[in-house]
Amino acid sequence: MSLIVGQPVVIAVDPQQGGSEEGGGIPATMPGRAERSARMIQIVDRARELGVPVVFIQEVHKRSMVEIGRELDGAEGPHCFEDDPKNDFIDGLDPLPEEFHIKKRRNSAFFGTELEIVLKGYGADTLILFGGLTDVCVHYTAVDAHQHDFRVRVATDAVGGSSQRAHDAALEAIEYLQSESLATTDELIGAMEEWSASAGAASTATGEPAASEAK
Repeated sequence: MSLIVGQPVVIAVDPQQGGSEEGGGIPATMPGRAERSARMIQIVDRARELGVPVVFIQEVHKRSMVEIGRELDGAEGPHCFEDDPKNDFIDGLDPLPEEFHIKKRRNSAFFGTELEIVLKGYGADTLILFGGLTDVCVHYTAVDAHQHDFRVRVATDAVGGSSQRAHDAALEAIEYLQSESLATTDELIGAMEEWSASAGAASTATGEPAASEAK
């Protein structure tokens, strides 16, 4: 089975900077952050070159935490304050003017946001996810994508969890829902390249512009 079926869209799930005691950023402790960040940038850069839409998701909260709800009932303390520079996207990941930058108040990128409308506009079939945390926002976004009948592909080496154990368990749970859902960054970039080449061949036959030319 091909990793990409139909129209792909890349979803950058909270690729935000590290946490701080003041409540900024994603509270990740899993090692390997620099390597993961480089792969995130690689996915976005290649997606843009190939005409694959990229949607950026950012978790934000007010310092008053009036809308944070039950998020503090678990292990996480205050986090993702919208005015903290550490809550910005990692260096090298800046949404372009024509790309969607969706802010969310809950774990899933679908909950209370316009993401479903955006994906409908793109005609999305396969969603390529990366970011953090693997066991929280990536996991719950993948679950909701599955329940909305999208094909889910998670870049296993471009996501980081609250711990290695939680990261591994989340990936296992995602794969339980969709058996083809896990792949490496290199595999997903290869799949996007195959998709782009196929879309180009199809456009030549029909006279329509190729995906990389139409964006």
